[in-house]
Amino acid sequence: MNNTRLLSSTKAPIFNLTDVFGRQINLEDYKGKKTLIGFYRHAGCPFCNMRVHALTKLYSKNELNNMEMIFFFESKKEIILRSTFHKEVSPVPIISDPENVWYQAYGIEKSGYKSAVSHITSFVQTAIKAGKTGVPMHLMAGDESIKTMPAEFLLDEDLIIRKLHYSERLNSRMLVNEIVDFANGISNDLIV
Repeated sequence: MNNTRLLSSTKAPIFNLTDVFGRQINLEDYKGKKTLIGFYRHAGCPFCNMRVHALTKLYSKNELNNMEMIFFFESKKEIILRSTFHKEVSPVPIISDPENVWYQAYGIEKSGYKSAVSHITSFVQTAIKAGKTGVPMHLMAGDESIKTMPAEFLLDEDLIIRKLHYSERLNSRMLVNEIVDFANGISNDLIV
């Protein structure tokens, strides 16, 4: 099933949800701040967990100039919270969306073909790197989908999407320097 992709320069769909840590996360409360919203696969996906690891390192070093981040996973809350890794992501909110309500609202793609190509071409290397880094990897649980393709959105202070990246491969993400530049107010008109 393909969902309609969002476009740059449009307002992000507003959500008001409880994260896996029990906090109320209302996107309206992020007005006045730059925000990264990441939609990732299941809690055991090494591709996604490596990305979360890299982003939380930037966040903890304050290289993002106090830009906020919100992460979505399609796993159920109890599956996410089994992992010490995910528990340590806090203070960054993690929102569980196993029904894919917000995945659909943000136009997150499901593609068996793209997922299969990614697994064939880069799973082993990513799994080895994830193992060395200590990020979790495990099989999918419940209704999680192997077809989910990640996406990331950079919102300005008015909750307008300024940059977005819908992944064509599981290891294809928005460039880290684009995120850092956006957070620090350095103009870059490249939209992927």
